[in-house]
Amino acid sequence: RIVDHKPTKLRTKQGTNEPTMIPAAFLILLLQQCFSTPLLAGAFVVVPHHDQRGFRSSSSSSSSSSSLAALTTGTSSFDVSLPKPLGLILEENEQGKALGVFVKEVVDTGSAVKYASQIMGAKVSTVQEQNVMALTFDDVMDKIINAPDIVDISFILAESAAAVEEDITTVVKESMYQIGDAVTVLVKQDGKEDLKIDAKVGDNLRMVLLDSGFEVYQGLKQKLGNCGGGGQCTFCAMDVLDSDGWEERSEYEDKRLKKNPKARFACLNNIQGPLTVQKASR
Repeated sequence: RIVDHKPTKLRTKQGTNEPTMIPAAFLILLLQQCFSTPLLAGAFVVVPHHDQRGFRSSSSSSSSSSSLAALTTGTSSFDVSLPKPLGLILEENEQGKALGVFVKEVVDTGSAVKYASQIMGAKVSTVQEQNVMALTFDDVMDKIINAPDIVDISFILAESAAAVEEDITTVVKESMYQIGDAVTVLVKQDGKEDLKIDAKVGDNLRMVLLDSGFEVYQGLKQKLGNCGGGGQCTFCAMDVLDSDGWEERSEYEDKRLKKNPKARFACLNNIQGPLTVQKASR
């Protein structure tokens, strides 16, 4: 597997020596991150502790991310803030499945080397406080790549990982949706009948709403002043009334939509599961 932010390593197929070529744009991004961030030992902030969090099965109405954040006691975790490049070689917990990743190796030139003995074999549980234990390898890598220069990352230590693996698998099987799965988006409308839209996981929410005939941009100001799906104007925001399989909203949404705690940008979110929404109040 690829070393995060270390472009000298090739990602290989598990169990083979066959390399997978890295796209040029991705390689350039990795190079920029490698050389733009100095390796500062003083930047480490480590808080090892026994987290009171674990995992349980979800109900049919709760999202998978909420289920994975649901807690039992006794899970030993290790929280650390590390400057890029981290120097971690990550591998899938189970090949080809969205069950997160574990630390296969720690490269001695990365910032994580100081804690190699603690995190070797550990499962990555969160990146920037977002649970990644039900994500694919590529999705976890995206979270790390898009994180700030100092990455907040948490691990479930090797001795605790086996105790929660079965519960994680159960949660994923019960509540995760795959790209292309048919789901329903229900739009509540003031003074009108609810709009029921047949959609697929992976479709952009804004485009699904527009294609259905729903008036995403209401009023002259929104019709003339919207950003066209660039995540800048906030005019496409929708209040989420109910959802299943959806991750919590991003830090960017928290910042831009802080007056609307239930709101999500329609333009920046691809459908992750069934959803009930209404036009966000302004």
